[in-house]
Amino acid sequence: MSSVPESLYYSASHQWLAVEDDGSVAVGISDFAQEALGDVVFVEYPSLGMSVGKDEACAVVESVKSASDVFAPVSGTIIEVNSTLESAPEQINQAPYEAWLFKLKLADAKELETLLSATAYQALTAA
Repeated sequence: MSSVPESLYYSASHQWLAVEDDGSVAVGISDFAQEALGDVVFVEYPSLGMSVGKDEACAVVESVKSASDVFAPVSGTIIEVNSTLESAPEQINQAPYEAWLFKLKLADAKELETLLSATAYQALTAA
């Protein structure tokens, strides 16, 4: 299995979350998820300003094999999308922990406590 960065939070639905310096959070899909999907060919983003609830489907990642919903690991408001993935969705396969999909302004920072650590996420994906 590939490395799972210790500095990130993880959801059981295979999203990762990074807390940014300004308090917002970047969300992407894990290496485990991109490997299961195969070659990513398209990303459908959430709308800017959209409010999402924890575990709500808000984006779609399409691969040559299938399309998969991306769930918000925490509640918040969409403040940015990674538009560079429009022309280069393969970045998700090449560097899944750098190719974030969208950023959220957190509704409740306490929700971070409900996410998995890298160790817990590795145990989940090893099962």
